[in-house]
Amino acid sequence: DCAFCRTPIPDNDADSLEMIQARVVKKDPEATFFLGQQYFFGHLGLQKDSRKGVELYTEAAELGSIRALYNLGVSHLHGCGVQGDNKKAVEFFERAAVQGHIESRHNLGCIEGRKGNHDRAVRHLLISAMMGEKKSVDAIKISFMRGLATKDQYAEALKGYQDTVEETKSHDRDEA
Repeated sequence: DCAFCRTPIPDNDADSLEMIQARVVKKDPEATFFLGQQYFFGHLGLQKDSRKGVELYTEAAELGSIRALYNLGVSHLHGCGVQGDNKKAVEFFERAAVQGHIESRHNLGCIEGRKGNHDRAVRHLLISAMMGEKKSVDAIKISFMRGLATKDQYAEALKGYQDTVEETKSHDRDEA
């Protein structure tokens, strides 16, 4: 059943779309983001329209969707549905990262690294590694091997990552 309205989950695209659009009309940020994805990728019987997807991501971000901020960053970074603009991409990633979006923080680290700002890159990557982003640990390892990060930074990232992974484990789930 739907978590919002307790009605059965639709078994066809038209009914699914109708249900999502009802939530969008009520200004639900995650429904708006989800509808944006459906347009962006051409799912649920919708014609692929990346511009419409980005418009809906923008609306969802204004309504508070962190995932929409991230997707706007990716769209601007790669020029999908909008003109490519690295500065805007960074702005969206920063807005999402300060709200705890791990992949946005990782992307900021990668962008800073490409710009040659290795200290800033490692700081971003350390934060995302300690939040459980394995790609960030790997990026710091590569930075260490290239002499752009210290052994202590790599050790801190690895330990922080492992601690986070350990915290998310469930003894009850492991027994089941």
